[in-house]
Amino acid sequence: MTATSATPTTVALWRDWRGWPETVRTLWRRSLRFRTITITLLLTSFAIFVTSVIMALVIQNNLFESRRDDVLYDALVAVDQAQKTLDSADVADDPSALRALWGEVSAAIPRVAASTQIAVYPIDRPPVGTGVRGFTAGGLSGDLLSPAIRARVVAFPDLQSWQSVALPMADGSTSPGIVVGQQLFVPEVGAFEVYIAYDLTDSEQTLQFVQRTLWAAGLILIAIIAGISWIVLRLVSKPIIEAAETSARLAAGELEVRLPVHGEDELATLARSFNAMADSIESQIKELGELSLVQQRFVSDVSHELRTPLTTIRLAADMLNDQRDQFDPTTNRTAELLHTQVQRFETLLSDLLEISRYDAGSVQLELEETSLAELAEDIIDQMKPLADERGTELRLVAPGGYSPVDMDPRRVRRVLRNLIGNAIEHGEGRPVVVTVDSNQHAVAVGVRDFGLGMDPADAERVFDRFWRADPSRQRTIGGTGLGLSIALGDAHLHGGTLLVWSELAVGTNFVLTIPRHSGEATGSSPVPIEPQEALSEASGVTQPIQLTELMDLYFSDTTATDEEGRS
Repeated sequence: MTATSATPTTVALWRDWRGWPETVRTLWRRSLRFRTITITLLLTSFAIFVTSVIMALVIQNNLFESRRDDVLYDALVAVDQAQKTLDSADVADDPSALRALWGEVSAAIPRVAASTQIAVYPIDRPPVGTGVRGFTAGGLSGDLLSPAIRARVVAFPDLQSWQSVALPMADGSTSPGIVVGQQLFVPEVGAFEVYIAYDLTDSEQTLQFVQRTLWAAGLILIAIIAGISWIVLRLVSKPIIEAAETSARLAAGELEVRLPVHGEDELATLARSFNAMADSIESQIKELGELSLVQQRFVSDVSHELRTPLTTIRLAADMLNDQRDQFDPTTNRTAELLHTQVQRFETLLSDLLEISRYDAGSVQLELEETSLAELAEDIIDQMKPLADERGTELRLVAPGGYSPVDMDPRRVRRVLRNLIGNAIEHGEGRPVVVTVDSNQHAVAVGVRDFGLGMDPADAERVFDRFWRADPSRQRTIGGTGLGLSIALGDAHLHGGTLLVWSELAVGTNFVLTIPRHSGEATGSSPVPIEPQEALSEASGVTQPIQLTELMDLYFSDTTATDEEGRS
């Protein structure tokens, strides 16, 4: 289904040539078949190209050398026969006989040499009156002869010399050729330079035919290899694609999907192993699901069953705590500890019930239009006695967040109470800064302390249930280890986020962000997760703000902005 549905999109992408580079990059990243065929074709094309070039060069060299040897032999035969004719003739001092003999030789050379392009030049000036002189025939002129070949012919009378030339044609074009030169001795006259030019057009045409054949064969071979690669890859990659799609469906929760098994080869073995793994995963997930349901039911039932006896114990502990001044010191301390631990036990039961509701998916929001800034101020007032007891100063910075936003105030209060309590606990008596701000998309509150801090590994696990960065450290405020986990759940329930930034010996900053409208992406939070100020700056700049003194001024300046954000 995936391959079928993707085909029209791929075709549409190929229609726009401007998007081809991106389409190729996408296919290269996502398609094993495309990547393999591309690599195979590139390497095959390179190998065929190199092979064709080498073969063309070898054939060209062999063809040229063969043709050159034939030309040299032909010219040698023609000149040798002319020399034999001259040596065997007896002309004595008869100039007319000498001229007739020279005319016969001049006509015999092109006939024997199978070439009409001949040039003959005397090396020394012939004697006057002999009538023997040089000549050219067939369009071969001295301009085509280089000084180097003429010098070699003159210097080596018993050797042949040759050079490649471009022979002029009747239509004005040129054709490749070879000029062969050697000496011819005429009795009673002297030595002559004889040059015979041979046209290599037929050899060039043969070479071009061979090269065209090689390139055509190479292209056909590439097409054949591409087809074979496509068929083989289709046979091999189809099971892999099915395995990938089945794995994705299995990861998405479709535990009943399986791979079809065909044959007994390696792919069939892979399919059987995959199906066995899927069966095992399905059975374990079902077992874990049933165990989770039993665990959730157990936690919920135990928590509910303990509430009644706990209520009785708490009433008794409260009564004893109220009358502890009448007891002796030991009994007084015992009653106080009993009252404290019963309160902690009751908090633990409440958190366990809340966690069980989250696990069961039965948590619902009770939305009310609430000002996050006012709510933060209320929580700070409630936590102030505890902060004074620890010597911690609570500071509120609220440049925004006054306009009401739909939220569950009970849950947001619980989140803030937990964050501020943790800041007091770990703040080492230093100031705790609570920052409230807003933009057109969201409202946010940050709780910043300058205490112990955490390393990155601990910060990643800070929202885990029952987890503590330092289990050996004694808590002075108490807690169940579930507060931050519940706070994260409350944030997600609002469609928002709860993030943490922390650094050892620098402090910690928690930021709760809530969207103005349900289901809306929050985007960037109004309160940055990584604080910019240091402790010294916060001590001198951040001052407590009384909301009652700023409400009228703020609403007069920001009502239009907040209303626009709410709309």
